[in-house]
Amino acid sequence: ALAADSAPAYGVSTGFGALATRHIAPDLRTRLQASLIRSPAAGTGAEVEREVVRALMLLRLRTLAGGGTGVRVETAEALAGLLNAGITPVVHEYGSLGCSGDLAPLSHVALALMGEGTVRDAQGELREAAEALRGAGLEPVELVAKEGLALINGTDGMLGMLLLACADLAELLRVADITAAMSVEALLGTDRVFAADLQALRPHPGQAAAAANMRALLAESPVVASHRGPDCTRVQDAYSLRCAPQVAGAVRDTLAHAESVARRELAAVIDNPVVLEDGRVESNGNFHGAPVGYVLDFLAIAVADLASIAERRTDRMLDVARSHGLPAFLADDPGVDSGHMIAQYTQAGLVSELKRLAAPASADSIPSSAMQEDHVSMGWSAARKLRRAVEALTSVLAIELVTAARALDLRAPLEPAP
Repeated sequence: ALAADSAPAYGVSTGFGALATRHIAPDLRTRLQASLIRSPAAGTGAEVEREVVRALMLLRLRTLAGGGTGVRVETAEALAGLLNAGITPVVHEYGSLGCSGDLAPLSHVALALMGEGTVRDAQGELREAAEALRGAGLEPVELVAKEGLALINGTDGMLGMLLLACADLAELLRVADITAAMSVEALLGTDRVFAADLQALRPHPGQAAAAANMRALLAESPVVASHRGPDCTRVQDAYSLRCAPQVAGAVRDTLAHAESVARRELAAVIDNPVVLEDGRVESNGNFHGAPVGYVLDFLAIAVADLASIAERRTDRMLDVARSHGLPAFLADDPGVDSGHMIAQYTQAGLVSELKRLAAPASADSIPSSAMQEDHVSMGWSAARKLRRAVEALTSVLAIELVTAARALDLRAPLEPAP
């Protein structure tokens, strides 16, 4: 009805952004929708990972299915068809400012729906979109009023990357408790500091969970028992051992906060304008990525610190002045063999990079669209650097894992905990 009305309606019969004052004649509106997709499909840089593109496609489909965007059922079904056929549009690293939605990334997806642009098929082969659609028995979509905006005006890319990072970090936090416990054992540290009554004095839930994991991991350890008697002259372990649950716990609590933001965003219908149940079509600012961008940056800070404490434990195991009897760099023949020396260099390089990645993207804003879009979130950029941070943390923990395992082997005949 709005499309047929002579009165202009934003997103239906007008231009977009700073060009919203232009009323578009009915005979130009089909062309308007197509050009709305072609023009913002201006991303550049490396290809974005397949799992990220599929995440943003699925999340956009979720919003379309919510009924607040004004698209036809067949347009939503076409997007589902792309997902089910394993066709992944090529989306590029740069192009989103995290406001008005992830416009460029989503435009490259919508372009494929129209049978244009480049995609990867289910086998990962690079193909023209039209050819890939034909091969999968799918028809290109001719977009009608409002559908162009509905396909591109959302936070789906940054939200998808947040959800993927949350899943990865939940796994990595379990690994971090394991590597920390192994390092405590290898460095002849005490498990007494992880006691439940001590942890309860500071009732952060993440800290309690991390300490409980470390207690369980170190239970019945012959290595720990071997230095528990009156002959042990050490009063306190270094912070990187003693404070492991406090750091990993704070990361857990940060992750829990990020997950709560993600759950709220998953319940949201993000589009502008939106179609309300009473028939109104209203402009709004729900596409602004600030809520998601902040927690993406917050997680990057937490990831950097979790990696930093793991690197300090690794370094301690390699230093004869601090390792309590282990050979230099855990080498078979120190001097002839450099052991894990350069593995720790790699770890240090990764931690240094993580500190740079912890600088927030969401504190930045750069105006666009002739100052109509004068404050943006940079949430997509926050998400991209968090993905690099999670990958670096994975390597840092892997290096601590193999170093602690080597150190425990060198404590033979003492056995580690079951």
